[in-house]
Amino acid sequence: MLTIIALVNLALNMVLYLVVAQAIMSWLVAFNVLNLHQRVVHQIWYAMNRITEPLYRPIRRYLPDMGGIDISPLIVIFGIIAIQTVIAINFLPMAYGG
Repeated sequence: MLTIIALVNLALNMVLYLVVAQAIMSWLVAFNVLNLHQRVVHQIWYAMNRITEPLYRPIRRYLPDMGGIDISPLIVIFGIIAIQTVIAINFLPMAYGG
């Protein structure tokens, strides 16, 4: 049981770091620090968007138009932290026999 919890937590941490990296990269692209005409930058950008877009799409469907500000990554981050907290509170005491 503890192994499954650890694997789920690891997967959630990986998604969390990917969402944060994609948000930072989107700022760098928006402020022309990174140029999408460079092949490596474009490939990384494309891969990150392909991975994170399925997480953002359902959230964006319910968010109102905020004038170019996208807070869906923030909501995904809060959701991941909430899931990790629920797992830690509800399942870890049982895994240790408590």
